[in-house]
Amino acid sequence: MMKRKAGILLPISSLPSRYGIGCFDEAAYKFVDWLQAAGQHYWQILPLVPTSYGDSPYQSFSTFAGNPYFISLDKLVEAGLLTEKEIKAVDMGKKADDIDYAKLYKGRYKLLRKAYEKSHISEKQDFQQYLADNGWWLEDYALFMALKDRFEGKCWNEWPEDIRLRWGYSMDYYRKELYFDIEFQMFMQYLFARQWQELKAYANSKGVEIIGDIPIYVAMDSADTWSHPELFQLNEKCEPLAVAGCPPDGFSATGQLWGNPLYNWDYHRSTSFDWWMSRLWYAFNMYDVLRIDHFRGFDEYYSIPYGAKDAVNGHWEKGPGIDLFKCMKYCLGDRRVIAEDLGFMTDSVRQLVKESGFPNMKVLEFAFDSRDTGAAADYLPHNYNNNCVVYTGTHDNETLQGWFKSISPVEIEMVRDYLYAPKTPLQELHKPMINTAMASVAATCIIPLQDYLGLDNSARTNKPSTVGQNWRWRVDAKALTPELAAEIYKSVKTYGRL
Repeated sequence: MMKRKAGILLPISSLPSRYGIGCFDEAAYKFVDWLQAAGQHYWQILPLVPTSYGDSPYQSFSTFAGNPYFISLDKLVEAGLLTEKEIKAVDMGKKADDIDYAKLYKGRYKLLRKAYEKSHISEKQDFQQYLADNGWWLEDYALFMALKDRFEGKCWNEWPEDIRLRWGYSMDYYRKELYFDIEFQMFMQYLFARQWQELKAYANSKGVEIIGDIPIYVAMDSADTWSHPELFQLNEKCEPLAVAGCPPDGFSATGQLWGNPLYNWDYHRSTSFDWWMSRLWYAFNMYDVLRIDHFRGFDEYYSIPYGAKDAVNGHWEKGPGIDLFKCMKYCLGDRRVIAEDLGFMTDSVRQLVKESGFPNMKVLEFAFDSRDTGAAADYLPHNYNNNCVVYTGTHDNETLQGWFKSISPVEIEMVRDYLYAPKTPLQELHKPMINTAMASVAATCIIPLQDYLGLDNSARTNKPSTVGQNWRWRVDAKALTPELAAEIYKSVKTYGRL
């Protein structure tokens, strides 16, 4: 990742589609073609996992499973498993620029179940091979999801004791009782895996590599926590002792309470990080480059007492540090990783990033904070080295145009002075901002698609600490024009990133 290259950040869910959410259909392949025409080497996406409450890809029912919403329905029609009439009879949302998750949940699974019932999937040899290759995580996940349906969506730590604690006779009973529901879950994962690998192979054939993303934590209500409680800080009743979050800061007086169970790092060390090595190995098979979210949590993590209403009374604990990544190199060899080291930085976090050798992240929006010019200086391009990845903003930030309208006049003046753009109209200011990122010495430059399109905050992907309106934006296919691709290509060529 030391060669100068560029890429675009766009979640799969944000692709155009006829079926309510972006997926692995024709629009995804057309987007790859458009990326190639725009001279892009990377397509950065968000986690591909099945989303749970709040629809966030950072709160999932599994760290290994794929999101069934991304399965292309068109391909199921081609395979004779669905008809156009059956699909058109289901309302999955009418807005081309929005995702209606409630309608997707009610309608899409019914279609996938119809496809499963027509498939005779158990007779297919490649399905049986998929089960043989993935049973180590898939069996627990499929049973977990079937049980969630049986118990009306309740979190697993509210299930009856026998299955909550995975007593042997209870596991056997439910495997038989829910056989077809379990196989349906496996069927969806098989379709997801096959379609994703086809799309990734196509992208790679066009010179486009995929930057994937994994959160540091898993959800409490997940197959991972239910099937491996020993990995986490849980009591004998499988209740969390403490949960994850981040402390109060200038942006939030009460901090952020994420609620994820914390890892029992002593246990992980005793197994030579076996579960983590499996998780990373699996992710590297799915992606070309891996962005690890909340990288600072491997140095120190914020521990909040379980049951707390906010993050005020949390405290810092030491994480595994460099030992985990030494183990990764020993077990998996040299791999391409991006360390998401944003947030409160300490000398020990900086040292961990340096020891790992991974490129870290620089966000231009953070460089013009008049409240803390010392911290902001880290994000000014003239202070970079080349072993980093520069972004205008991430999926958690405002779009550039939205940000320009929300910052103070003093900060806008700071931006104009730095970009040497005193007379550029505000509605065009995103262009010199992008070019400044492109011109930087950072080896990799990733720009959210919304910023290339000059969109305001109505196109924002996520606003942290809020629920209800996040992860919903989709791009209009008409916006992905040959003219915009040519404009981006010119910028990439100008700054030596082809």
